[in-house]
Amino acid sequence: MKPEPPIRIGNQTSFAAVRPLEPFEFAAANGFKAFEFFPDRGVTGQGGWDEREVDSSTRRDIQRTAAAKDITLSVHAPLAFNPLCAHTDDRLYSAVEFTAEVGARLLNLHLDLSQGCQRFAEALGPALLATAEAGLQLTLENTVFTRPEDFNQFFATLNDAPGHPVAHVGMCFDLGHANLCAATRNDYWGFMDHLSEQVPIRHLHLHENYGDRDSHLTLFTGPASENTAGVEGLLDRLTRRGFTGCAIFEQWPRPPSLLVDARDRLLRLIEARPGDRPRRRP
Repeated sequence: MKPEPPIRIGNQTSFAAVRPLEPFEFAAANGFKAFEFFPDRGVTGQGGWDEREVDSSTRRDIQRTAAAKDITLSVHAPLAFNPLCAHTDDRLYSAVEFTAEVGARLLNLHLDLSQGCQRFAEALGPALLATAEAGLQLTLENTVFTRPEDFNQFFATLNDAPGHPVAHVGMCFDLGHANLCAATRNDYWGFMDHLSEQVPIRHLHLHENYGDRDSHLTLFTGPASENTAGVEGLLDRLTRRGFTGCAIFEQWPRPPSLLVDARDRLLRLIEARPGDRPRRRP
């Protein structure tokens, strides 16, 4: 029997799905080993879904299905929750409760340094405590506006801040966002290379773009469709950092079988890795 790959690959709920649970059912039916719930209604509030609408019976069903299919679950916090806005704390506790009750291990939210590192570290206090008490990992995701230096500075600030548990906190590396960052445009290797070793990468969001917009193309349907060196170099860097976690495809393409193709192709690259030989830039 082959050993399990160090990266568990999965997909995510989506506005584009007919039903909120359709992508999860697809993951379970097609042997995915990870899945991420993203309860959010977007800017207009007309689409998507809300974790507060998921009853206890459905939550138990999700937990049982994930356990039976050996799927590691995570939750992306709703965009309506921002630690910098005190009035959104009710969504924090609702998201943490949902995460725990479906059996997920990790809650992810966006890093927002619009008011500085110190302010965000202070505002993150309730999320640090709530996730630690629930036994969850907490990851902070790079957006198109955050630079690797922002993460280096934030984690240095967080580790120096007294009074809050931080051992369970890490980074969610978003490939597509790193590729759009003004400091590393079309160079997501460069983004990761500039991250301090003190920034623990514990979660991945994988989608592609051409450096023009946050198009969330399915992996291997953008630049990597013709040249996989970029993805291979990313895998090399993750290996050197000792990454073992989940990689989430953040889209619901038509046909959804594109997710299976991307999963299988990524697994082949993982299994074919020749050790720590450095890659040439694509």
